[in-house]
Amino acid sequence: MVKVKTFSIPLMIFQARNKLEELDQQVNRYFEEVKAQRVISVSDTHTTDDSGATIGLIRAVTYEA
Repeated sequence: MVKVKTFSIPLMIFQARNKLEELDQQVNRYFEEVKAQRVISVSDTHTTDDSGATIGLIRAVTYEA
């Protein structure tokens, strides 16, 4: 069965690399928990505040369980 799951994390200036690694770990733990058989796609997009500054990241994953 194909499923879609989204994850999000706030981004702070000068800490983006650490936050991306944290997000990767969160997604990998999730795949282990649900025993995902195959990852079909991974897509990242950013969220912004009223001024257009990036304040967060959303990762959507499509996988087969």
